[in-house]
Amino acid sequence: MKLGKILNNVDIIDANFEMDKEEDIKNIAFHTDDVERGGIFVAIKGYVTDGHRFISKAKELGAEIALVEDYSKEDIKQIRVENSRIALADIARNFYEDPSKEMNVIGITATNGKTTTAFMVDSILEEDKRKTGIIGTVLTRYDDVIIPSVLTTPESLTLQSYFRDMREKNVTDVTMEVSSSAQELYRNKNIDFDIVTFNNLGREHIDQHGSFENYFRFKSRLIRHAKEDAIAILNADDEKIYSLKDKTKAQVLSFSLENNGADFGIENLDLSSGKGRFTFKINRDLKVKDKLIEKQEFNIELGSVGYSSVMNSIVSIIIALCLGIEKETIKKALKNFKGVERRFELIFDEKFKILDDHFANEKNIDATMETLKEMDYKNLNILYAIRGKRGVEVNREITERLVKWIKILKPKSLTATLSKDTVKEKDRVTDDELKVFKNILEKNNIDCKIYDNLEDSIYNSIDLMEEDDVLLLAGCQGMDKGASFVKKKLLEENIVKDIEGFSHRIDKRIC
Repeated sequence: MKLGKILNNVDIIDANFEMDKEEDIKNIAFHTDDVERGGIFVAIKGYVTDGHRFISKAKELGAEIALVEDYSKEDIKQIRVENSRIALADIARNFYEDPSKEMNVIGITATNGKTTTAFMVDSILEEDKRKTGIIGTVLTRYDDVIIPSVLTTPESLTLQSYFRDMREKNVTDVTMEVSSSAQELYRNKNIDFDIVTFNNLGREHIDQHGSFENYFRFKSRLIRHAKEDAIAILNADDEKIYSLKDKTKAQVLSFSLENNGADFGIENLDLSSGKGRFTFKINRDLKVKDKLIEKQEFNIELGSVGYSSVMNSIVSIIIALCLGIEKETIKKALKNFKGVERRFELIFDEKFKILDDHFANEKNIDATMETLKEMDYKNLNILYAIRGKRGVEVNREITERLVKWIKILKPKSLTATLSKDTVKEKDRVTDDELKVFKNILEKNNIDCKIYDNLEDSIYNSIDLMEEDDVLLLAGCQGMDKGASFVKKKLLEENIVKDIEGFSHRIDKRIC
């Protein structure tokens, strides 16, 4: 592509050479592993390292031009911009010719539930016989392409390359998780969203953004920057989220799980089996673009478990209705959808139940435990993988919330693990994190055996199980490999009847 076309509408301060707009550019890279001869290397200032340090290596690998914030002493053509992340997003859109404009793109943000909502929406779209793509925390998937995720929302250049490939493979609808980090770092800049949602808001990631207000400011960009002909779906039960109705050009639709004042709501919620059943209500006639969504109500039966799944399904149903999908298609898709791995996932349901949840923060814990409170079972057993390298305060908050629910649910046993046999250094529990966990439990007179290894803790927890009991595997990275040890133990004990179905659910995991 010609340099002039790549730089179209990019805010350039100056350059150390006279640019030839007809110069051919072969590729764009922001990492030296991706540099090709005759390309542009974009030097990004990151949290860990500064891309300007690698300009010399990029030149050696054949980069023709470096796009920089500060001039380097290296003998290479350089173009200077104020913010190289913004410039990367702009040249990526130009290089890949703005592919997201050619598809329906749904952007989902929330503190909790982005992943499940995205997968729910994708399942409804597939049931409607659409060719779909999904981008998020677990993976990027479209056509015959499956890419395990490193970031919830990929860097802008990677994102635009995915959209171009999707379009060339005739994908029509893309569902995408949009993180607060992505919005702060302009990863999702220049993505043409047709529907955006803000589902819920908690206090996770505050350390990363400096304050709760900063977190909300970045999180809400998806709504505030939505285009005029987009649809913005907002949670009316959260005052801060609902305040965005006056700060967006998009058409706003609201939902509430607490009252019938919003556009959409629910009644008759039943979580006794763990799988939500409820009446979905459209509280008034709604004109959405060229479609009329008529006032009505209909029953929903979910195939996935958890109160969070109910909340996520509400957003999914609204998105589907906005896309003109028939309610029977929506109902069928949600009944067949069995959930996302590690999001209050029912991984075993025969003699007893084993649930697997990432238990990431207070809001997530509340949703998980609220569901357990409504479920019917004999005894509850909890195995918690202590969060590693997340700081004392995060662990204090999680432990205090766990204690609150232990006092309500009164589990038969509580055990914990440091998962030393499975986690890498970046997720190892520090001495201070373990200390705050122990101190809070001791202060509340709660007994808890702590295992060094995940495998040992899984085996011990299953040995405690009786008929009709529930075992909750709770925790983030430290519990990621828990299901594989569950499978090993249950097969050794000859407990599993449906071996094929059980193994399929565990073996297809990404984490």
